[in-house]
Amino acid sequence: MIAAPAGIAADETFDLLLPPGDPVCAPAPAGVRAIALSGETMGTGWSLEALVPQGIEDVRVETTLERCSECVIAQMSQWRPDSQLSRFNSGDPGSRHAVGPQFRQVLECAFTVGRASRGAFDPLLGKAISAWGFGPSAIDRPPDAGERLPCIASGSILTDDPGTIVQPGGIVIDLSGIAKGFAVDMAMAALMRLGIAHALLDIGGELKAIGLRADGLPWWVDLAVPPGSAARPTRIGLTGWAVASSGHWERRRYAQDRSWSHTLDPVSGAPTHDALSCTVLHPGCMQADALATALIVLGVDDGIALADRHRFPARIVGPERVAESAAWHAWKA
Repeated sequence: MIAAPAGIAADETFDLLLPPGDPVCAPAPAGVRAIALSGETMGTGWSLEALVPQGIEDVRVETTLERCSECVIAQMSQWRPDSQLSRFNSGDPGSRHAVGPQFRQVLECAFTVGRASRGAFDPLLGKAISAWGFGPSAIDRPPDAGERLPCIASGSILTDDPGTIVQPGGIVIDLSGIAKGFAVDMAMAALMRLGIAHALLDIGGELKAIGLRADGLPWWVDLAVPPGSAARPTRIGLTGWAVASSGHWERRRYAQDRSWSHTLDPVSGAPTHDALSCTVLHPGCMQADALATALIVLGVDDGIALADRHRFPARIVGPERVAESAAWHAWKA
């Protein structure tokens, strides 16, 4: 959904977005060295561009990123049978499950975004997501219809003990719409503890930037344009912010001459089709990740209304028009 700058031709017009206000940081000091690393994690790719102080070797940076990814996978992966998430999902009714602080933080944020979006984001969609072929098991035919979700209050899962959650019975949590964003936040915080203050980190299209590039400019990120849409090529200058996108033309399933999106409407339990893509800017990548999914479920009008209500930058690309929040307009250079 998002790519490093490469696809915009020199003579092509495009929207340029920059954080409003004065610069928030100084350029990197002399003596730092530029690195570019990449790899695979959580079923997707990651990449890092950074200006690293002398004495911090590449292997130390890679090890730091790997440890952060492993922490998220061990707690929140639905593809790892022994993860904390998988143990909860297979637990008996009334069973209590120990979870790490990262799991708890992500789950609480997911419920918060769900409340703010009036149910457009729901971490309890696991059964429906698997039924439509986006879980650990493959399917050879789509469901006949969506399955309406039972109304489960977060209080029936979260306990006063932050290290424990309760399985009410038959609930399947899916954090794929928020965990990658959290992994970006966690890894970036770890890089900062190493002494790295200027970096752009991308995990599966969810990105966060700190500091500035070697030339003193923000880190440039180009948004992918949905095929056939009216969206303009857009380049964003990131520093101290994260950007996440959700889209319908990528990551689709095909069966029996049908094709459908990975984004499900929690109310109907079926894939949504009203919007083509949504992009959200937020200081936290975890929040941007979840909000992008919520807005694409809400659709163009209700999604932008939510963004305006909470004053965060968002753009939703529909089949016939592009809508932008007031905060998005404030970023336009």
